[in-house]
Amino acid sequence: MDLQLKNKVALVTGSTAGIGYAIAKSLAAEGVKVYVNGRTDERVKSAVDQIKKETGNSDIHGLSGDMANKSDIDRIISSLPQVDILINNVAIFEPKAFKDITDEDWLKFYEVNVLSGVRFSRAYFDKMLQKNWGRIIFISSESAIQIPEEMIHYGMTKTAQVAIARGLAELTKGTNVTVNSILPGPTRSEGVGGFIDKLATEKNLTAGQMETEFFKSMRGTSIIQRFTETDEIANLVTYIASPLSSATNGALLRADGGVIKSAF
Repeated sequence: MDLQLKNKVALVTGSTAGIGYAIAKSLAAEGVKVYVNGRTDERVKSAVDQIKKETGNSDIHGLSGDMANKSDIDRIISSLPQVDILINNVAIFEPKAFKDITDEDWLKFYEVNVLSGVRFSRAYFDKMLQKNWGRIIFISSESAIQIPEEMIHYGMTKTAQVAIARGLAELTKGTNVTVNSILPGPTRSEGVGGFIDKLATEKNLTAGQMETEFFKSMRGTSIIQRFTETDEIANLVTYIASPLSSATNGALLRADGGVIKSAF
């Protein structure tokens, strides 16, 4: 199937590893001019080189910057004033007891997970409307619906992303611009690996035992009973980023492995 994405321009935040990397690679494979983002020049260059090698697309570029730093975001926007596809993927998370989550933690999570997407969307949204085509996609989480007790601050930011995406979609009426949010379930990535290792250490279990325990006691509603692979998320995102998804707008799309126990 031709997704009609050749020569589109995309920015994927937080794309040197995990879901973000898989999305950037999937878009690149469809002929998209992709801008990869990460915190360090070294990580960004490594990801750009690898995507070029894996996809054969040489039109891949890097924009380093810390999404907790507004000046870094402003610099990226200045160097890339217009995009066709914006993937607000960057996010931080950590398991932490509610009583131990400080004001600084709450603000940092909101700054990175929510405001980064707001800032980029604010910069590109009106230009998409003027061009009468564009895609903004927020990579949220099943945690937006089922707030995890072990990281309430993270769940809060994921819910906020869904709200922002829906609100922006309301402003696209009668245009060919769409704004949607994707809800991955527990996904096998660099960050999740560290998360599982940390939980395993706390519970004195091996990583394998902790993964089994995770789906038994912490995400027991999962239907697939395994971590989703990053490419499985990227497949959905790439379709939603394409012109073929024109009737999908303001939607909350689940790729959660059935973790959310609802038919709606």
